[in-house]
Amino acid sequence: MYLDSFHTSQGQSITITPEQGSQFAKQVSDDFNPLHNPDSKRFCVPGDLLFALVLAHYGLSKSMVFKYTGMVGKGVVLNFLDTQAAQFAIADTNDKPYLEVTRDGDTSHNMSLIEAFSRAYVAFSGHSFPHILVPLMQQKNVMINPDKPMVIYESMAFGFDDLSAEHPSLELTNSSLDVNGKRGLVRMEFDICESGVRVGSGYKTMVLSGLREFDQDQINTLIQLYQQTKTNHR
Repeated sequence: MYLDSFHTSQGQSITITPEQGSQFAKQVSDDFNPLHNPDSKRFCVPGDLLFALVLAHYGLSKSMVFKYTGMVGKGVVLNFLDTQAAQFAIADTNDKPYLEVTRDGDTSHNMSLIEAFSRAYVAFSGHSFPHILVPLMQQKNVMINPDKPMVIYESMAFGFDDLSAEHPSLELTNSSLDVNGKRGLVRMEFDICESGVRVGSGYKTMVLSGLREFDQDQINTLIQLYQQTKTNHR
Protein backbone atom coordinates (compact mmCIF):
# COMPACT_ATOMS: atom_id res chain seq x y z
CA MET A 1 0.00 0.00 0.00
CA TYR A 2 1.38 3.38 -1.00
CA LEU A 3 0.60 4.81 2.46
CA ASP A 4 2.85 2.38 4.35
CA SER A 5 5.84 4.72 4.45
CA PHE A 6 3.77 7.67 5.68
CA HIS A 7 2.55 6.26 9.00
CA THR A 8 3.24 3.62 11.63
CA SER A 9 0.47 1.35 12.84
CA GLN A 10 0.30 -0.81 15.94
CA GLY A 11 -2.97 -2.62 16.40
CA GLN A 12 -5.67 0.01 15.95
CA SER A 13 -3.31 2.90 16.71
CA ILE A 14 -1.60 5.05 14.10
CA THR A 15 1.19 7.58 14.53
CA ILE A 16 2.54 9.97 11.91
CA THR A 17 5.89 11.65 12.44
CA PRO A 18 6.52 15.18 11.15
CA GLU A 19 8.91 13.69 8.60
CA GLN A 20 6.28 11.23 7.36
CA GLY A 21 3.60 13.93 7.16
CA SER A 22 5.92 16.28 5.32
CA GLN A 23 6.99 13.61 2.85
CA PHE A 24 3.37 12.77 2.04
CA ALA A 25 2.52 16.44 1.50
CA LYS A 26 5.46 16.99 -0.84
CA GLN A 27 5.70 13.63 -2.61
CA VAL A 28 2.04 12.69 -3.02
CA SER A 29 0.02 15.92 -2.71
CA ASP A 30 2.68 18.21 -4.23
CA ASP A 31 1.70 20.48 -1.32
CA PHE A 32 4.34 22.77 0.17
CA ASN A 33 2.24 24.45 2.86
CA PRO A 34 4.80 25.48 5.55
CA LEU A 35 2.49 24.03 8.24
CA HIS A 36 3.60 20.60 7.01
CA ASN A 37 7.33 21.28 7.31
CA PRO A 38 8.79 18.96 9.98
CA ASP A 39 10.65 21.83 11.68
CA SER A 40 7.59 24.10 11.86
CA LYS A 41 6.57 25.09 15.40
CA ARG A 42 2.97 24.79 14.22
CA PHE A 43 3.46 21.51 12.36
CA CYS A 44 0.30 19.58 11.59
CA VAL A 45 -0.30 16.32 9.75
CA PRO A 46 -1.75 16.94 6.27
CA GLY A 47 -5.52 16.56 6.27
CA ASP A 48 -5.24 14.71 2.95
CA LEU A 49 -3.12 12.02 4.63
CA LEU A 50 -5.82 11.47 7.26
CA PHE A 51 -8.39 11.32 4.46
CA ALA A 52 -6.36 8.71 2.55
CA LEU A 53 -5.81 6.62 5.69
CA VAL A 54 -9.55 6.63 6.47
CA LEU A 55 -10.37 5.36 2.97
CA ALA A 56 -7.71 2.66 3.22
CA HIS A 57 -8.94 1.50 6.63
CA TYR A 58 -12.71 1.89 6.36
CA GLY A 59 -13.29 1.64 2.62
CA LEU A 60 -14.69 3.97 -0.02
CA SER A 61 -18.39 4.60 0.46
CA LYS A 62 -20.68 5.94 -2.25
CA SER A 63 -21.18 9.15 -0.27
CA MET A 64 -18.81 10.52 2.39
CA VAL A 65 -18.35 13.74 4.36
CA PHE A 66 -15.18 14.64 6.25
CA LYS A 67 -15.11 17.44 8.83
CA TYR A 68 -11.77 18.42 10.38
CA THR A 69 -12.15 19.42 14.01
CA GLY A 70 -8.50 19.66 15.11
CA MET A 71 -4.93 19.81 13.86
CA VAL A 72 -2.87 16.67 14.45
CA GLY A 73 0.49 17.76 15.80
CA LYS A 74 3.74 15.99 16.59
CA GLY A 75 3.53 12.87 18.76
CA VAL A 76 -0.26 12.41 18.55
CA VAL A 77 -1.44 8.79 18.61
CA LEU A 78 -4.66 8.29 16.64
CA ASN A 79 -7.14 5.46 17.13
CA PHE A 80 -8.62 3.89 14.00
CA LEU A 81 -11.23 1.76 15.75
CA ASP A 82 -13.16 -0.83 13.75
CA THR A 83 -16.76 0.26 13.24
CA GLN A 84 -19.68 -0.20 10.86
CA ALA A 85 -21.34 3.02 12.01
CA ALA A 86 -22.53 5.61 9.52
CA GLN A 87 -20.89 8.32 11.66
CA PHE A 88 -17.61 8.03 13.52
CA ALA A 89 -14.60 10.13 14.54
CA ILE A 90 -10.85 9.69 14.41
CA ALA A 91 -9.64 10.64 17.90
CA ASP A 92 -6.45 10.39 19.94
CA THR A 93 -5.81 8.34 23.07
CA ASN A 94 -7.42 11.10 25.16
CA ASP A 95 -10.59 10.90 23.04
CA LYS A 96 -9.93 14.29 21.42
CA PRO A 97 -11.50 14.14 17.93
CA TYR A 98 -9.63 15.42 14.89
CA LEU A 99 -11.76 14.18 12.02
CA GLU A 100 -15.49 13.41 11.88
CA VAL A 101 -16.65 11.08 9.12
CA THR A 102 -20.16 10.48 7.80
CA ARG A 103 -20.77 7.81 5.17
CA ASP A 104 -23.74 6.44 3.28
CA GLY A 105 -24.47 3.87 0.60
CA ASP A 106 -22.47 0.91 -0.66
CA THR A 107 -18.84 0.60 0.40
CA SER A 108 -15.96 -0.69 -1.73
CA HIS A 109 -12.80 -2.20 -0.27
CA ASN A 110 -11.17 -2.49 -3.70
CA MET A 111 -7.72 -1.12 -2.89
CA SER A 112 -6.98 -0.34 -6.54
CA LEU A 113 -10.01 1.97 -6.69
CA ILE A 114 -9.31 3.41 -3.22
CA GLU A 115 -5.71 4.24 -4.09
CA ALA A 116 -6.63 5.66 -7.50
CA PHE A 117 -9.30 7.93 -6.04
CA SER A 118 -7.29 9.04 -3.01
CA ARG A 119 -4.27 9.82 -5.20
CA ALA A 120 -6.46 11.78 -7.63
CA TYR A 121 -8.08 13.72 -4.82
CA VAL A 122 -4.95 14.62 -2.86
CA ALA A 123 -3.18 15.71 -6.06
CA PHE A 124 -6.16 17.96 -6.84
CA SER A 125 -6.34 19.19 -3.25
CA GLY A 126 -2.62 19.93 -3.00
CA HIS A 127 -2.69 22.39 -5.89
CA SER A 128 -4.88 24.96 -4.12
CA PHE A 129 -2.01 27.44 -3.86
CA PRO A 130 -1.26 29.43 -5.89
CA HIS A 131 -3.43 28.24 -8.79
CA ILE A 132 -6.84 28.66 -7.13
CA LEU A 133 -6.29 30.73 -3.98
CA VAL A 134 -4.38 33.65 -5.47
CA PRO A 135 -7.01 34.59 -8.12
CA LEU A 136 -9.75 34.32 -5.47
CA MET A 137 -7.86 36.56 -3.05
CA GLN A 138 -7.18 39.06 -5.82
CA GLN A 139 -10.89 39.20 -6.69
CA LYS A 140 -11.78 39.94 -3.06
CA ASN A 141 -8.81 42.31 -2.52
CA VAL A 142 -7.55 40.28 0.45
CA MET A 143 -4.53 38.09 1.12
CA ILE A 144 -3.14 35.80 3.78
CA ASN A 145 -0.27 36.93 6.01
CA PRO A 146 2.84 36.32 3.87
CA ASP A 147 5.00 35.94 7.00
CA LYS A 148 2.69 33.41 8.69
CA PRO A 149 0.42 31.99 5.98
CA MET A 150 -2.50 30.16 7.59
CA VAL A 151 -4.56 27.99 5.26
CA ILE A 152 -6.44 25.33 7.24
CA TYR A 153 -8.45 22.39 5.90
CA GLU A 154 -12.07 22.55 7.12
CA SER A 155 -14.07 19.87 5.29
CA MET A 156 -14.57 17.83 2.15
CA ALA A 157 -17.35 15.67 0.75
CA PHE A 158 -18.03 13.60 -2.30
CA GLY A 159 -20.64 11.35 -3.85
CA PHE A 160 -20.31 8.72 -6.59
CA ASP A 161 -23.16 7.73 -8.92
CA ASP A 162 -21.86 4.19 -8.36
CA LEU A 163 -18.58 2.53 -7.42
CA SER A 164 -17.71 0.99 -10.79
CA ALA A 165 -15.00 3.53 -11.65
CA GLU A 166 -11.46 2.25 -12.14
CA HIS A 167 -9.39 5.34 -12.94
CA PRO A 168 -11.23 8.35 -11.49
CA SER A 169 -9.93 11.87 -12.05
CA LEU A 170 -11.04 15.21 -10.62
CA GLU A 171 -11.92 18.39 -12.49
CA LEU A 172 -12.51 21.75 -10.81
CA THR A 173 -15.98 23.11 -11.63
CA ASN A 174 -16.25 26.14 -9.37
CA SER A 175 -14.36 28.02 -6.65
CA SER A 176 -15.36 30.83 -4.32
CA LEU A 177 -14.09 32.88 -1.36
CA ASP A 178 -16.38 34.36 1.28
CA VAL A 179 -14.69 36.98 3.48
CA ASN A 180 -15.74 37.80 7.05
CA GLY A 181 -13.33 40.26 8.62
CA LYS A 182 -9.88 38.70 8.84
CA ARG A 183 -11.16 35.21 8.03
CA GLY A 184 -12.18 33.72 4.74
CA LEU A 185 -13.83 30.50 3.65
CA VAL A 186 -12.77 28.94 0.35
CA ARG A 187 -14.98 26.39 -1.38
CA MET A 188 -13.67 24.31 -4.28
CA GLU A 189 -16.22 22.20 -6.18
CA PHE A 190 -15.23 19.35 -8.47
CA ASP A 191 -16.56 16.61 -10.71
CA ILE A 192 -15.31 13.04 -10.45
CA CYS A 193 -14.77 11.71 -13.96
CA GLU A 194 -14.00 8.35 -15.54
CA SER A 195 -12.60 8.53 -19.10
CA GLY A 196 -14.09 12.01 -19.45
CA VAL A 197 -17.54 10.99 -18.19
CA ARG A 198 -18.88 12.49 -14.95
CA VAL A 199 -19.44 9.76 -12.35
CA GLY A 200 -19.71 11.90 -9.21
CA SER A 201 -18.99 15.25 -7.61
CA GLY A 202 -17.71 16.82 -4.42
CA TYR A 203 -16.26 19.86 -2.70
CA LYS A 204 -13.50 20.97 -0.34
CA THR A 205 -13.52 23.94 2.05
CA MET A 206 -10.58 25.74 3.64
CA VAL A 207 -10.30 28.54 6.19
CA LEU A 208 -7.93 31.47 5.56
CA SER A 209 -6.78 33.41 8.64
CA GLY A 210 -5.09 36.75 9.20
CA LEU A 211 -6.45 38.37 6.04
CA ARG A 212 -5.27 41.82 5.06
CA GLU A 213 -5.44 44.04 1.97
CA PHE A 214 -4.16 42.41 -1.20
CA ASP A 215 -0.62 43.38 -2.20
CA GLN A 216 0.60 42.01 -5.52
CA ASP A 217 4.28 42.42 -4.70
CA GLN A 218 3.95 40.50 -1.43
CA ILE A 219 1.93 37.78 -3.16
CA ASN A 220 4.57 37.51 -5.88
CA THR A 221 7.26 37.09 -3.22
CA LEU A 222 5.18 34.41 -1.47
CA ILE A 223 4.64 32.54 -4.76
CA GLN A 224 8.35 32.74 -5.58
CA LEU A 225 9.25 31.37 -2.15
CA TYR A 226 6.69 28.57 -2.56
CA GLN A 227 8.00 27.65 -6.01
CA GLN A 228 11.62 27.82 -4.83
CA THR A 229 10.81 25.43 -1.98
CA LYS A 230 9.36 22.99 -4.52
CA THR A 231 12.40 23.33 -6.76
CA ASN A 232 14.80 22.78 -3.88
CA HIS A 233 12.89 19.68 -2.78
CA ARG A 234 13.09 18.17 -6.23
